[in-house]
Amino acid sequence: MKTKTPKLGTALMLAAIGGLVLAACGSAGSGGAPGTEHEAADGGALKSEARSTGDLQNMGGFAYDGEPPAEDPRTDNGEPFDEFFKKYGTNPFVDTEDDRLSTFAVDVDTGSYTKCRDYLNRGYMPPDEAPRTEEFVNFFDYNYEAPRDGAFAIDVAGAPSRYGQDLKNCYLLRIGMQAKRIDPLERKPAILTFVIDVSGSMDMENRLGLVKRALKLLVNQMTERDRIGIAVYGDRGYKILDHTVATETETIMSAITRLQPDGSTYAEEGIRVGYQMAADSFREGYINRVILCSDGVANVGNTSTEKILETIAENRRKGITLSTIGFGMSNYNDTLMEQLGDKGDGHYAYVDTIDEAKRVFVDNLTGTLQVVARDTKVQVEFNPSVVKSYRLLGYENRDVADEDFRNDSVDGGEVGSGHSVTALYEVKLFEKATGPICTATMRWKHDEKQEFIELNKELFVKDLAASWEEAPANMRLAANAAEFAELMKKSYWAKKGSYDELLKDTKSLINETDDTSVLELATLITKARDLSKESTGTAGGE
Repeated sequence: MKTKTPKLGTALMLAAIGGLVLAACGSAGSGGAPGTEHEAADGGALKSEARSTGDLQNMGGFAYDGEPPAEDPRTDNGEPFDEFFKKYGTNPFVDTEDDRLSTFAVDVDTGSYTKCRDYLNRGYMPPDEAPRTEEFVNFFDYNYEAPRDGAFAIDVAGAPSRYGQDLKNCYLLRIGMQAKRIDPLERKPAILTFVIDVSGSMDMENRLGLVKRALKLLVNQMTERDRIGIAVYGDRGYKILDHTVATETETIMSAITRLQPDGSTYAEEGIRVGYQMAADSFREGYINRVILCSDGVANVGNTSTEKILETIAENRRKGITLSTIGFGMSNYNDTLMEQLGDKGDGHYAYVDTIDEAKRVFVDNLTGTLQVVARDTKVQVEFNPSVVKSYRLLGYENRDVADEDFRNDSVDGGEVGSGHSVTALYEVKLFEKATGPICTATMRWKHDEKQEFIELNKELFVKDLAASWEEAPANMRLAANAAEFAELMKKSYWAKKGSYDELLKDTKSLINETDDTSVLELATLITKARDLSKESTGTAGGE
């Protein structure tokens, strides 16, 4: 067993801030394949505009000069610019004789999918580094069976792989983990502190305007047990609404309506004020959550982010968590927003439309707020007599060293009520192999009892579907979402894939799933295909 790179640490995060793909089969290094595609990542935050990332301050996207435009800024050719992402590379194939264990922290973020959706709906291809494959996969609801008791149920499946350059004995494995769903009437009461960026860079309808509309949706979902407070930051950070009973809607709505843009971006002070409000109103047994609504731009105060990260970590240990909700195109810092949510034991979402705001703040409100499992990790042990090699699709920035799976000091991911987590593996099986393929084990900390629990499930060769067409529809959907991300990020493993082939299979799922999000996925694939043809003269990957 080799020691793998631990999950992104604070030092690397400071530098960075300042797929689950269905892909080519074959063992690492074969056919010109890279031993790992991580060599493509330079370890720094990347920008969609082709120029130097500059020093740590600029690497964080902490720059906004002059008065904000009336709409999202563009380059001379109309494309968004100053979009900050980090390129994490792509997982390689691993031979089981070298390492039979694959370990990662779970991720329920969806910001990468909706950010890329925003690009495509505006008529632009997202930067190669924007898609994070696991966030594409975990955007969708796969209707896994709910646990009969306990916090989770695990669903496993497999089928011959549809995509790739060497399909002989190549299979796709799907591990689906479904969290229990808490009745909204039974969720814990919540003390929510919204920290809202009202700086000049937010002075657009799809930024501050959309924030205000989204918050009003949320207020109408809260109960008399809940409290809502609001802090803002522009030239300075300050409180505009003490924590107020959520049913006092007129008072809260009035505070939201009065939000106006205010100059520079003193993010550090705004976050500090918000956390102080949350600490003053803290109650044991409640959901104590700070929710940051921003484009991630900051240009005043300690813009290296070190103080911000220290504040988040300190309050997380006290039981005050952080979620980040991103808004806006151009002058947007995806890297910062994603990593702050991770550091705060919350999650990261990107809101591109009022419908997405409804999904986050109305349809999935209980899951957004109430955590059922903390520090959740997954370890998959492959049977080396059956599996020759494997590749985890996505989760590149959630990698955990195998020996740290049961090290409770190593952070995992948080999972909310009703959330599901899906992991896909591409595996190469030995000829005529039989028996167990792998054992998937989840480990998490009970939210209330603070004890660690494990659950595992095996997958056998006899459980594999005979063909791709006979695979469960939800597995094919997850695979297609993953392939979509990998095509857009121009992964080596998807280089022989095509948008046309992907679109054909996705369209076949529309009637099988009766899910409007599948229709939307097909529409986005069509847009990406057409945009790819415009830029290269051929469909992407062909």
